[in-house]
Amino acid sequence: MKEITNSEAACRYSGHINLKEIGRAGQQAIQHARVLIAGAGGLGSPVALYLAAAGVGTIGIADADTVGLSNLQRQIIHGTPDLALPKAESASRAMTRINPFVTTVIHNTFINTDNCESIIGAYDVVADCTDRFATRLLVSDTCHRLGKSMVHAAVEHFRGQVFTQMPGSATFRDIFGDDQKIPDTGCALKGILNTVVGVAGSLQATEVLKVITGAGDLLVDRLLVFDALAMDFNLYDLR
Repeated sequence: MKEITNSEAACRYSGHINLKEIGRAGQQAIQHARVLIAGAGGLGSPVALYLAAAGVGTIGIADADTVGLSNLQRQIIHGTPDLALPKAESASRAMTRINPFVTTVIHNTFINTDNCESIIGAYDVVADCTDRFATRLLVSDTCHRLGKSMVHAAVEHFRGQVFTQMPGSATFRDIFGDDQKIPDTGCALKGILNTVVGVAGSLQATEVLKVITGAGDLLVDRLLVFDALAMDFNLYDLR
């Protein structure tokens, strides 16, 4: 990682430093944090871009897929020149273009039962940007077992949902059960408004930064659900 001087950090991150809820201490926490983004697709794109811009010290990106033409409608971290590149590599390049002072770690693999503990165990917070029920369940269960914080988001059509899982709080399994027979269909086949992914991913990145800095109230034991067609946001208390 390229070293940043105090004066450059003060300028680059002044927007955060000038917030009393974050300040210099919060920005230093961000710069020392290790965050894993599971999935470099539609949700992972805004999460990765905002966390890199925020100055998260180490950002891991786990995805075994390559960039395809149909991805470009909503996966804004990738561009036409990145077609056929591994998504994790393409995302890493984009993050370091935004901020050369962050360290990116490329995991050219999907999170699975063989690697979940070794990969997730190396990070402080996980952003679950996956699109398969079984993988979401695995990521949540692994974070619960290892005592890691996790922020989940999912989208479909014009709708999105976000919640934060902390040690001891409600997990994905608690909220959605464990029926892994639920069919997985990519959001492109179901249909997805591209901006919906951006809204959900931005909310997800916000929660990650709040976990790191301790600012505000987290979506712990609460599920945020929004409908972009009606522009309706609902917050459900899971307790």
